[in-house]
Amino acid sequence: MSVIDAMRASLAALDPVSIEIIDDSAKHAGHAGARSGGGHFRLQIVSPRFAGFRTMERHRLVYDALGPLMKREIHALSITAKTPDEP
Repeated sequence: MSVIDAMRASLAALDPVSIEIIDDSAKHAGHAGARSGGGHFRLQIVSPRFAGFRTMERHRLVYDALGPLMKREIHALSITAKTPDEP
């Protein structure tokens, strides 16, 4: 299973309406995180579960859902987390 597939499977716990994951690892070739095998990703996720939560709380939900992937497969993650009602 690819890292992106593993991320999608883990993020399913947040009942997303949509998920877009972009692998930016190639832009960071030679970076310490790239050498250790961890990738650089951008995540755009829309979920009703984010309603009532501030940005940091939404990010914590994402980090918690990704669990162990954050320690090995993911070195850097840029997150945009919105509810379905947000533009």
